[in-house]
Amino acid sequence: MDFFKEVANEFTGFWGLGGLLDIIKSGDYSKFLTYGGITSLLVPLTPFLLLLEIIRAAFYKRFKVIHYKISFFTYVLNAFVGRVISIAMIGLCIKWFLPIALLKTTFTWYWFIYGYVIWEFAHFIYHYLAHKVRLLWCLHSTHHAPESMNLSVTYAHFFLEAPYADLIRTSICILLGVNPAMLFVIMFIDGTWGAMIHVGENIIKDGRLGFLNNIILTPSHHRVHHARNIVYMDTNFCNLLNIWDKVFGTYYPEDRSIPIEYGISRPMIKNSFLDAYFGEIVALAKDVYRAPGIKNKVFYIFMPPGWSHTGDHKMTHVVRKKYFEELEAEKAKGEKVLV
Repeated sequence: MDFFKEVANEFTGFWGLGGLLDIIKSGDYSKFLTYGGITSLLVPLTPFLLLLEIIRAAFYKRFKVIHYKISFFTYVLNAFVGRVISIAMIGLCIKWFLPIALLKTTFTWYWFIYGYVIWEFAHFIYHYLAHKVRLLWCLHSTHHAPESMNLSVTYAHFFLEAPYADLIRTSICILLGVNPAMLFVIMFIDGTWGAMIHVGENIIKDGRLGFLNNIILTPSHHRVHHARNIVYMDTNFCNLLNIWDKVFGTYYPEDRSIPIEYGISRPMIKNSFLDAYFGEIVALAKDVYRAPGIKNKVFYIFMPPGWSHTGDHKMTHVVRKKYFEELEAEKAKGEKVLV
């Protein structure tokens, strides 16, 4: 009975209605003007937009259960495995690093701007490493495994990815003086927008959002990030403010002439939850086992995905360079023919 009660609680908790219902029951609607009240209104937004997305897809006969399989099973597994680890990691980082922070800030509008820029920098570092260190890619690849884009993808994460992400992001923010209370507000905003940028074509066909595409990171940018097209791979690592992508040269806008192909480049068992969740870990274990010598074994763990002890590298920057060189060669060849 306890198991089914937990399942029921998880189902109702998914919709994020707890805080909203508590305020309604209390009758004190002035609480909606507080931070807790605002969050109680915004938390249910993602699951209800997901429901709307599914209804619209079904109405236009584009709904396929298989598009939500990986995300659904990942969410269920994570709910029973890694519920509190991430929160504990945030608390530990604040405890460890707050006493040695390089500066102290207060919760004011100008420090909030500073804090958000620092948060985006920390998010960029975590996200970049998740793509460039193979062990960390094993944790992150589950999020990239779905071969379609919809709001359910925001729930598709390996259960250890959040603790790793929060270790990096919280440590950097606290060390650089971001006020802890302000950090939690930033995390909430980031989490809300981080869910919204996974919105699929069934809700927003053109994810560029007009003029906003030049100011913030939009669903269009994040669709590019989830693409396995060579031209798009390992780009757009930021979450809301894309300034750090532009600073480090990883910014790439959507080219509407190049249809996005979602998923990861490794051949996968199609729509397999087990392969999406554990496939990269198994592949890494096999490479480490077969690699000659301790040095090569260690390199497989910490070098980027695609690194090979044989020298036949398939790392993203190698593949992209070759792709653009071939593109330029084809272009030059065409120009010669025209002449």
